[in-house]
Amino acid sequence: MAILQKLAATKAPSATILIRLLTGGIFLSEGIQKFLFPDMLGAGRFEKIGIPNPHFFGPFVGACELVGGILLLAGLLTRLASIMLLISMTVAIISTKLPVLVGHPVWGFSLPKLQQYGLWSTLHEARADFSMIFCLLFLLVVGAGPWSIDVRLHDVERGR
Repeated sequence: MAILQKLAATKAPSATILIRLLTGGIFLSEGIQKFLFPDMLGAGRFEKIGIPNPHFFGPFVGACELVGGILLLAGLLTRLASIMLLISMTVAIISTKLPVLVGHPVWGFSLPKLQQYGLWSTLHEARADFSMIFCLLFLLVVGAGPWSIDVRLHDVERGR
């Protein structure tokens, strides 16, 4: 179980819980909304964007965001949850923001109707996405912090 010990290890400050609460809460909310409003935020939106097999990937991404958000809130398997959510965010950037950057559909992903396209429009449209990515990268690097289940798992693994 040395891998679990390494994944759960953290020297992050107590304030790390604020990043976990922010990031976990947003992903939990977004995951739930993909099930509550599937036409607008789940499979229906995925279909409009051009995500293949949207009726599978809409609920799949919703479940990943829901579970990942809960794990971050609890500080349980924080680094693994961060990796899973970083993959989701990478797909979101590629499928929704890359077309805005280049000003035309890319790899089958549709171009939304906006007033303008290019770098500034992309930076505006992706501000929340980039914030979530940097929060996830922070948690991946430093771990969950002392107020987490991960730190308890680490202590159990070390025999404390």
